[in-house]
Amino acid sequence: MSLLNREVFWPPADELIEVAKRIRARLGEWPAAETRWRVCLTAPEAPNTGDLIVFTEGQNVDMERLAKSGAAVLEAHGSRVTLRRGDERFALEGECSDNWLAALAAFLDCHFESHDALVLALAWRAGDENKDDAWPVDFATFPRVAELPPAPESRCPPCPDRLGLYPVLPSAEWVERVLDLGVRTAQLRRKTSDAADLQREIARSVEAGRRHDAHLFINDHWREAIATGAYGVHLGQEDLQTADLNAIAKAGLRLGLSTHGYYEMLRALHFRPSYLALGAVFPTRTKVMPTKPQGLARLARYVQLLSGHVPLVAIGGIDAKAMPGVLATGIGSGAVVRAVTEAPDTAAAVSSLQQMFASQW
Repeated sequence: MSLLNREVFWPPADELIEVAKRIRARLGEWPAAETRWRVCLTAPEAPNTGDLIVFTEGQNVDMERLAKSGAAVLEAHGSRVTLRRGDERFALEGECSDNWLAALAAFLDCHFESHDALVLALAWRAGDENKDDAWPVDFATFPRVAELPPAPESRCPPCPDRLGLYPVLPSAEWVERVLDLGVRTAQLRRKTSDAADLQREIARSVEAGRRHDAHLFINDHWREAIATGAYGVHLGQEDLQTADLNAIAKAGLRLGLSTHGYYEMLRALHFRPSYLALGAVFPTRTKVMPTKPQGLARLARYVQLLSGHVPLVAIGGIDAKAMPGVLATGIGSGAVVRAVTEAPDTAAAVSSLQQMFASQW
């Protein structure tokens, strides 16, 4: 593990580093962290971009100086822990164990983003390292995301726990073709600046969904989805700032939300979605992703934590070769793009993928 033979805490804290090493040894094999984080228990004279500086109650914080240094700042006040990293702010509330800072160092060493490592550290409980499986998987111990706007007044309708094969398609023609082949969950992701084209494509896709009694989601364009009476809408994290979630819920649309790690999953759950998309699992050429690929090991942990709480969809770079490994995590749906739209034989590709789901269940 990369915790060995380097400065993990500053000033040096022998007891903390020993606990961090003990925790890290029980977390399993994870890729080495690209950033060699140093958890600073007091502000160093010359902070740098690899420093995560922890402040507790009663300490003064020169945020302007620290922001210029590129260091991340962690403020812990009672049950509230806030991470500041550049212009980003991540606020969490929950019970902290006595060794949460040691756990934070261990999860940072597992190559998790600092805000996701913080979520795991706050979910960690003393003695977890003595369990057969030390990874935090008890949802009750996880913190909640603070400083969020109110959740929608009413919950969006539920969707099936296992949505199955979930093609994400560029046009109404593709939606019709795939639904004709027996697929019952699909998404229209129409990339156009032509409003008339967008309305036609959405209306045609929604009609195809009704004709086949399918679960047809519209990507991003929630107003048009409401106007056409779509089954559901799929939004990204950035859309949560602008979309009228109350209007979506009142219209009876299902709501799917994209997530890219633990923090975003907890944030998305606050808004009471019908499903969560977890990704990108693998590298993808179809969309510029804000985070690096999650991989199957992380996906399996996400499924272990969230199964039974909300339906889950794996997305990002999934093809026929990768699908068996994705399904082995226990997830109820796998979204595909090129595995269908670039297949030499669409019908054969859909049939093969459908059989993978059937054999898994």
